[in-house]
Amino acid sequence: MNIYTTDKIRNVCLLGHGGAGKTSLAEAMAYLAGLTSRMGKVTDGNTVSDFGKEEIKRQISVSTSMIPLEWNGCKINILDTPGFFDFVGEAEEAASAADAAIIVVSGKAGVEVGTEKAWDICEKYKLPRMFFVTDMDIDNASYRQVVEDLTAMYGKKIAPFHLPIRENEKFVGYINVIAEQGYRWEGKEVKECEIPEANKEYLENYRETLMEAVAESSEDLMERYFGGEKFSENEIRQALRVSVNDGSIIPISMGSNILCQGIYTLMDDIVKYLPGPDSRQVAGIDLKTNDIFEANYDFAKTKSAYIFKTIVDPFIGKYSMIKVMSGVLKTDDLMFNDEKQVEEKIGKIYLLQGNKPIEVSELHAGDIGALAKITAARTGNTLSTKSHIIRYGKVDLPKPYTYKRYHAVNKGDVDKIAQSLQKMMHEDQTLKVVNDVENKQTLIYGMGDMHLELVQSRLENEYKVKIDLTKPKVAFRETVKKKSDVEYKYKKQSGGHGQYGHVKMRFENSGNLEAPYTFEEEVVGGAVPKNYFPAVEKGLQESVLRGPLAAYPVVGIKATLYDGSYHPVDSSEMAFKMATIQAFKKGIMEASPILLEPIETLKVTVPDKYTGDIMGDLNKRRGRVLGMNPTANGKTVIEAEIPMLSLYGYCTDLRSMTGGRGDFEYEFVRYEQTPSDIQDAQVKERAEKVAENNIE
Repeated sequence: MNIYTTDKIRNVCLLGHGGAGKTSLAEAMAYLAGLTSRMGKVTDGNTVSDFGKEEIKRQISVSTSMIPLEWNGCKINILDTPGFFDFVGEAEEAASAADAAIIVVSGKAGVEVGTEKAWDICEKYKLPRMFFVTDMDIDNASYRQVVEDLTAMYGKKIAPFHLPIRENEKFVGYINVIAEQGYRWEGKEVKECEIPEANKEYLENYRETLMEAVAESSEDLMERYFGGEKFSENEIRQALRVSVNDGSIIPISMGSNILCQGIYTLMDDIVKYLPGPDSRQVAGIDLKTNDIFEANYDFAKTKSAYIFKTIVDPFIGKYSMIKVMSGVLKTDDLMFNDEKQVEEKIGKIYLLQGNKPIEVSELHAGDIGALAKITAARTGNTLSTKSHIIRYGKVDLPKPYTYKRYHAVNKGDVDKIAQSLQKMMHEDQTLKVVNDVENKQTLIYGMGDMHLELVQSRLENEYKVKIDLTKPKVAFRETVKKKSDVEYKYKKQSGGHGQYGHVKMRFENSGNLEAPYTFEEEVVGGAVPKNYFPAVEKGLQESVLRGPLAAYPVVGIKATLYDGSYHPVDSSEMAFKMATIQAFKKGIMEASPILLEPIETLKVTVPDKYTGDIMGDLNKRRGRVLGMNPTANGKTVIEAEIPMLSLYGYCTDLRSMTGGRGDFEYEFVRYEQTPSDIQDAQVKERAEKVAENNIE
């Protein structure tokens, strides 16, 4: 592939609802650009961008893939992203590297929640965008309905560039709204045709909308518009380019991916209207001077690149996908990674066409490529020169809140599983593994159940290890409500020295749930010698790890040793420790033991119309609503406190209640007493653990 300068590059990500046709659109574009000799199909598992085993099996995209295309003297880097919400991290990584977006909408399914989410991602990354309506070859596809729905949602900035021509319920051509000209497909050729009478009314409306938007782009054009003047096609196109770049006009185009119709004009529009990196701004910090470094994709400035994605594949190896922020990156350049404090020599530079690496000698500022075998590099790192150490801000990805417990099916695979998950976490920033030492469980966090199932499936198919995913244990605690006064005499005789330890102790609530216990001694007259006090405290330290009620850790206990006795020969530290352990079990059970459960503060963000359903559901989950705060975009943030136990599976339920429009986050706030029915169930469930604890 040729080397392209910054002004000849277009970095475009495809966003939209799952199943809207992003991958088949990328396939049609690759075919038109001459990258493939025949178009692949998602159902056949032979597309350029969906090459992973899981993608082929599930027939959905699960990771972002890149397809660089050459078109009209320009290079278009297409980033095909997943549309399913569990893989939103992939879409955001792509959006952070793109300079513009095409939001794909199915003409059959219409505007869906994924369309809204795609718009939100564009807003977050300030991306100029256009809509492309697919499935126009399907009989019941409605372009007009999509245009109306988008206009209702986003206002007059929505501007159709094309109109479909249908005859006998078939998609046969299109009308160019700017040129006011009809075109028909005849075999592989496109021929001019008359505009059908049925389309004239819509053409007039759409053109009026477009002319208003053009007029608003400058005062001169506005005056001429109100003076009744007509704009030339060249003036319209110039004004549209400016307006698309600043987001004041959002074009809509349409076509059929399967028939490869409307794709030619789309690719022309990408080159004509969507901005290249040279018209975008980006800045980092020069760590040597602490000044802002205005990179702005300037090829004349010092070299720097940002790693926006990592691919770790057992078959094709590890690639760091980069966007060159300034300068020209060449083979054999020495680049410094400040975060890892490593200077590495750039080996080969690649363009990835799906899973096919193509070697190139250099990448200009604004271009996207891949580097192999940069061992220390991770997603979010900046590569720069040692003379100008630059760092760019990291992408703010969504935090994973859905979690499950996992364990190895074969115990011998534990280390291999840990290493495999480590590799997957380098690749997927929304995947997290947490070792929960207290509950002796390992947890895996993701964006949803499908995300976690995919990890499980990839481990089995790609890394040849199996894990089971189960419901995690909740970190309950035990404490007491009342006081108790107990004694325990530990006495054993087995020939020779015996064992003797005798303690009298009081147990009560210390009022501090942050500390497991506080220990005091009030022994008088040397009933228990001072040198045995540490043994008593050691017995407490061991005892609080597993309480006598349900074998959960104990917190908030005040233990007072006030009396006891000893034997000058048989007493030992071990005997007093054992006496304390038994006194603890007895004392806790006599002081009205209770279970405490973790309480989380939960924030649920949903469109206003769902607030009633959400609040009703939170009440069922024992949640307490603390308040509701409206946000600027017609959504409400509901704040509540809810037991951790009630949050399991909440991601799936929330998506179901809100059609995928709801988001949530939570964090631990405190421990609270568990209701008696849940306490009884836990005590019954963990009776075996308690029995194990009672074996001396």
